[in-house]
Amino acid sequence: MQDRDAAADWAASGVVALTGHGGGPELVPPGRAASVAAELGELFDVDGAALLGERAAFTGRGRAGRTSVGGGSRLVALSVGWAAVSCVRPDDVALLGALVGEPLPEPDPWPRLTAAVRGMGPDEFDERAVMLGIAAGAVRTSPVAAPAPLGPAGDVEGRLVVSFGALWAAPLCAQLLGARGARVVTVETPQRPDGARRGDPAFYDLLHAGDRAVQLDPVADRDAVRALVRAADVVIEASRPRALRGFGLDAAAEVARGATWISITAAGRASDRVGFGDDVAASAGLVARDGEGLPVFVGDAIADPLTGLTAAALALTAPGRLHDVSMTGVVAATLDGTPGGPATGLTPARPRARPVPGPAPRSGADTSAVLAELGISWRC
Repeated sequence: MQDRDAAADWAASGVVALTGHGGGPELVPPGRAASVAAELGELFDVDGAALLGERAAFTGRGRAGRTSVGGGSRLVALSVGWAAVSCVRPDDVALLGALVGEPLPEPDPWPRLTAAVRGMGPDEFDERAVMLGIAAGAVRTSPVAAPAPLGPAGDVEGRLVVSFGALWAAPLCAQLLGARGARVVTVETPQRPDGARRGDPAFYDLLHAGDRAVQLDPVADRDAVRALVRAADVVIEASRPRALRGFGLDAAAEVARGATWISITAAGRASDRVGFGDDVAASAGLVARDGEGLPVFVGDAIADPLTGLTAAALALTAPGRLHDVSMTGVVAATLDGTPGGPATGLTPARPRARPVPGPAPRSGADTSAVLAELGISWRC
């Protein structure tokens, strides 16, 4: 992979077109994430680098500097350095008010938030964000060991993949395994259906058209949830371990019987950090620098597709293990010192998407059929 031209891979990915200030020059990000994605994509016969900018091909949104492409995250200055902050959930404005110790106005909390965090150092900011469950983190650059080389690709034809993940990273992981012949069942709860259903419908269809959709209550249907997990060859989830224990799920026990368990979190199973693709990528150090040397976002929630590709590759090449997939760690591992900079001499590609194979099933459409096929009793 070191033989690949990092700048050329970035330019071909569509990410350069999404990086920089709106109306300003396009920027090449640092590191080798596009090259890593390109190689991982070869396992699934897809253009892995292009997956990094795929969502923007559907939404049509472009680069916006220190505002994320999707609009829900901002880069804000601290007393020393910068932080990436997401404000996309219904309670986020109130939580951010608690972070800075004063109420913030809706619908635009950003001016007062930006002023309030200028007196806060990165350690204090991170401690408060984790304590309050805010998707935010100070921008840091931490050396991370290169990942171990992947083994040969295994065979997932006909294998049952049960995914409890939502949004982008986990669904992409499941979709890529489905493209290799796995049977994908996506589980949602009545209380919290996948928030991506409220996003671009074509993008949601792309990730879920091949799924079978199951809806189960983790409390009322606890026995059915556990039976479904026991039937799975691969389990994909994006919850902290204590939440899984509350549902009666034990990753170690499932791996002991031979299952592959993919656990996707913002910063690892031992961390209470929460995060989304934009704030995780920036806080891990994946930011470009504008003409003033100040940080801007790289691509569109780039930690999500990069993590989805990585997780799918691990499931394919290292089955029968518990994979603790930290989105922060995945991003940081691509930052090997390769510099970014202006896209001089390059012709950056626009974001592009794979064809949408059909509509995604509605939430819970296949619950009765899937459970019946697996011989699982359920309170239908």
